[in-house]
Amino acid sequence: MNAKDLREGTSPSQRPRSPRVPVEFALEVEGSTPDGKTFHVKAQAIKISRAGATIVLDEEVVEGSVVTLTPPFGRKLEAQVNGVWTDEVDNTRRIGVKLLDTDGWFAE
Repeated sequence: MNAKDLREGTSPSQRPRSPRVPVEFALEVEGSTPDGKTFHVKAQAIKISRAGATIVLDEEVVEGSVVTLTPPFGRKLEAQVNGVWTDEVDNTRRIGVKLLDTDGWFAE
C-alpha cells in the first residue's frame, strides 16, 4: 500500500477551518426550544473561532435551529446550531454554533 492508497481510504478531516480559541465571556442567547417556546438566557462562550463558537447554556435547543447571540461587545449575531451535547466532565449542556454573518464576530 502506498501513500496515495492511504489518502483515498480516509474520510475528510473533522478539524475546523479556522483555529478555535479558548475564551470566557458571558453572552445572551435567544431562540426556541424543541417544543416551540421562545427563550432568552444568559450563557457562557468557552471557545470561539472566526466563524463560530462553543457555548454553555441551560436551555434545550435543537441542532439546525437558528439562535441570536448578544456578546458584551459589538452587535447581535445570528447563528445556526450545528452541535448539541452534554459535557461528560462537568455535565453542562453545550452547543456549537456557526455564525451566519460571513464577517464573523468582528464585523462592523
